[in-house]
Amino acid sequence: MATVKEIYNYINELAPFRLQMSFDNAGFLVGRGEQEVTSILVSLDVTEPVAREAAERGCQLVVAHHPVIFDPARSVTDETVTGRTLLALAEQGIAAICAHTNLDAVAGGVNDCLAQALGLTAVGQLHPDGVDDHGAAYGIGRVGAAHQSGLSAAQYAAFVKERLSAASVRFVDTGRPVERVAVGGGSCGSMLADAAAAGCDTFVTADVKHSQYLEARAMGINLMDAGHYATENVVCGPLARQLAQRFPQLRVLGSQVHHEPYSEA
Repeated sequence: MATVKEIYNYINELAPFRLQMSFDNAGFLVGRGEQEVTSILVSLDVTEPVAREAAERGCQLVVAHHPVIFDPARSVTDETVTGRTLLALAEQGIAAICAHTNLDAVAGGVNDCLAQALGLTAVGQLHPDGVDDHGAAYGIGRVGAAHQSGLSAAQYAAFVKERLSAASVRFVDTGRPVERVAVGGGSCGSMLADAAAAGCDTFVTADVKHSQYLEARAMGINLMDAGHYATENVVCGPLARQLAQRFPQLRVLGSQVHHEPYSEA
């Protein structure tokens, strides 16, 4: 067996929590550090259904991407969504570790997994933020060559939807063939200028604002919104495999109840 703190320390090696952005609240957020763990549940989010799933499947720890506590919690009651989730974890003795913007930025994290899922080659940093303790560059976003040269924006959007199992892909088609692609898992529409500076004709991200679609059209960049869940959930499988390899004595499970939170008519 391993303790929650030992698992936290390993995740801190993979994606140092000190690299998280200033607004973030990644880390060991719920539970007791010395609690022994036999089973881990990996999920993009920690929700009430995920907490119940962890209990039903005998997991003592949830490892997630999005922080279960993001804004300051002024109370923990059953009258709020966050409160009910925290109560569901605490009452069952389930801990939570959340690796957010630190996992976005590091090698092998969200953005590398997204680039790999889309088959990008010659992958590099979109927006380098610095180097870690080992001298490796880290930062949000990646750029690379498309898996197939010359696809139209519509063809590439269909490819993105299929590869990410996205509910939908909303896109701006500027008429440029897809050759050099930038990716930003989650809400990275504000990095459109970075994609342009990197010589990209296409940018795949999520949570795109109306004004950003207009800006992309004016800049001549194919902008694609594949959804927050779809562009980040790609990290859960690789993270689960890394945990299983590091802690072979533990069961490491992927959530079966957490999925895209919206549907398309």
